[in-house]
Amino acid sequence: MRDYTDLTRRLADLIVGYGANVQPGQLVGITSYLGKEELTREIARAAYERGARYVDVLYWDHRVKRQRLLHGDPETFDYIPPWMNSRMQTFSDEHGARIALSGTQALDALAGIPAERTGIDSLPSLPVTGEIINLRTTNWCVAPAPTKEWATAVYPDAEPDDAYARLWDAIAHICRLDAEDPAVAWNERFAEISQNAAALTARRFDAIRLHGPGTDLTVGLFASSSWQAAGFTTVDGLHHFPNIPSEETFTTPDPLRVDGHVSSTMPLELYGSIVKGIRIEFQAGRAVKIDADENADTLRSACAKDDGGTRVGELALVDGAGRIGPLETVFFDTLLDENAASHIALGSAYRQGVSDEADKQRVNRSQIHIDFMIGSPSVAVDGSTRDGEHVPLLRNGTWQI
Repeated sequence: MRDYTDLTRRLADLIVGYGANVQPGQLVGITSYLGKEELTREIARAAYERGARYVDVLYWDHRVKRQRLLHGDPETFDYIPPWMNSRMQTFSDEHGARIALSGTQALDALAGIPAERTGIDSLPSLPVTGEIINLRTTNWCVAPAPTKEWATAVYPDAEPDDAYARLWDAIAHICRLDAEDPAVAWNERFAEISQNAAALTARRFDAIRLHGPGTDLTVGLFASSSWQAAGFTTVDGLHHFPNIPSEETFTTPDPLRVDGHVSSTMPLELYGSIVKGIRIEFQAGRAVKIDADENADTLRSACAKDDGGTRVGELALVDGAGRIGPLETVFFDTLLDENAASHIALGSAYRQGVSDEADKQRVNRSQIHIDFMIGSPSVAVDGSTRDGEHVPLLRNGTWQI
C-alpha cells in the first residue's frame, strides 16, 4: 500500500509555515472533519514546532448534521451554539491563527434531505467569520485534505485505493508539493498573479463584463476598487496566504451595479449539498431570480438569510496558467473549483478591495459568502472604462493586458 506520510508532512508544513504563517506564542484553531485526522495531527505538529501556545481542533461530522436536518425542528436550524461564536471571537481577540481543511467529508451525507432545509444550517461556517476577516485580526489559511470518500466522489470509476492515489497526486500537483521548495514555487506564482492584479487596478475599470454560453453579466466597480492576489496582511503586519491553492485575482464590486444573467460552469458544494446548473438573473445589483437543476432551494435558503445575501460581494478572474483548470476535473470543493474558473460570490465583501473610506462603508454585508464558478475558456471577459472604452481582458483563459 502506498505511503502518504511524506506528502502529508509537506502539505502540513506548507499550510502552517507559508499559508497561515503561524507565529511563536499564537493560539491556533483548526477546523477539520472526520476522516482528515492524519493531516490535522501533522498541522498540530508543525504549529507546535513553530512555537504555538496551544492548538485547538474542532472536528465536524456531516453525518451528525444529517440527523439534525432529518429529525430536528426546522425552526431551530439557524441556531448557532454561542460557544462556537465565542471560540471564533477568542481567536480574533487574541490575534491568533486559523486553519480550516476543505474537501467533502461525505458527498452523500445530506442525500434525500429537502433542499430548503440544507440551506438554513450553514455550520460549521459561522457568520462572524466574514467580519473577523475584514478586521484582519487573524492570520488564516484554508487548504484541502484528501480522504478516500472524497476521492471516490471525484473519481467514481476508479477503485477506492486508486481514486485516493489519484486525488493525492492531483492535490500534490495543485499545491506545488512536487517543487523542491513549495513556498518558493508559490511565491513565484503569487508574483505573476500580483502583476495581473496591478495591471487591472491601473486601468481603473468602471465595470467588468463576462459573456459566453448562458452568461452575460456586467459587474460595476467602485472608483476605488483595486484588484488583489490572495496574500493578506493582518493589522499586526503579518503576511499570510488565506488559500492554498490560489490562482485568482479578485476585487470588491459595487453591490448596487450588477446586471444580467449568469450560468454556473461547475457544480457548487454548499453546506454539504451539491447545487448543479445554477442560473441567476440580476437587476440593479439584486439577484431577482435564483434557479438550479439540482438543490436550488439550498441556494435560495442560504441567500435569504439577510438582505445582502442576494447581492455580489466578490468578483474573481482566473486565467488558464494555473494548475487546476487544465486538469478538467470537478473536485466538488469550492476551494479547488473556484481556483479553476472565474467566479462571483454572493454575500459579504472584502473591505480591503476598496481604498476609499466612503466606498468601504458601501461594500456588501451579509452572513454568507458563497462563491460559484461562472468562467470557462468560452466565457470572455472585458473591462469598461469610465470613458466608454471596452478592453478585452480574458480570451480562452489567456490575459489580453
